[in-house]
Amino acid sequence: METGKTSNKVAYAGIFTAIAASICCITPVLALIAGTSGIASTFSWMEPFRPYLIGITILVLVFAWYQKLRPKTQEEIDCACEDDAKPSFWQSKKFLFIVTAFAGLMLAFPYYSNLFYAQPSKDVIYVSQSNIVKYTFTVEGMTCAGCEAHVESEVNKLDGILSVKASYEGANTVVEYDKTKTDLAAIQKAINSTGYKVIDGENKENE
Repeated sequence: METGKTSNKVAYAGIFTAIAASICCITPVLALIAGTSGIASTFSWMEPFRPYLIGITILVLVFAWYQKLRPKTQEEIDCACEDDAKPSFWQSKKFLFIVTAFAGLMLAFPYYSNLFYAQPSKDVIYVSQSNIVKYTFTVEGMTCAGCEAHVESEVNKLDGILSVKASYEGANTVVEYDKTKTDLAAIQKAINSTGYKVIDGENKENE
C-alpha cells in the first residue's frame, strides 16, 4: 500500500505544479468572475518560470504512472495479500487519470483562457476620418492570450472604440477610437483597471 500512497503524493504534486504553471493566466479569469479585475496581474512575475513548472509537472506525473504501472516486487505482493482491504478510489488508476487530465487542462489554460472574455457587440456607425485617432499604449504585465482578451474586453466597453488589439508579446495595446466620444485618459483607465499597467504610448492621430 506504501507504493499507492507514494504515487498519490506525487499526483498531488503534479496538480500543484500544473496550477502554478498557469496561475498567471488563471488569476485574471478568477478576478473577472469575482469582479476584482485589479488583481489580474498579481502572479505575472511567475511567467518566466512557466517552462520549468511544466517540465516538473510532466516529470512528476510520469513518475506517478511509473509507480502505478510498474511490476510489483514479491515483498509488495506479500504485503498486499496480508491486506484484504480493496484499494480506495484515491489510490486507483482512474483517480490518477483524472489528475493527469486536470493537469493537462491547467497547462493548456493560457491557450483557451480568452474564451472566458466576452467581446461586446457594437453597432457599426459612420465616423468622420478626422475624428479617428490611433494610439499605441505600452502595457506591462500581460503574459498570455487571456491577458490580451481581458484588456480588449475592458477597452471595448467604452463608447467610441473602433478597434482594439492587445499583444502580450509586443507588450502593447493598439486602439482606434472616435475622439469625440472618448479620450486617452478613459482608455488608459480601462486598461489599468485590469491590473496591467500603461507605462507609455505613441500617438498616431489621423488628422
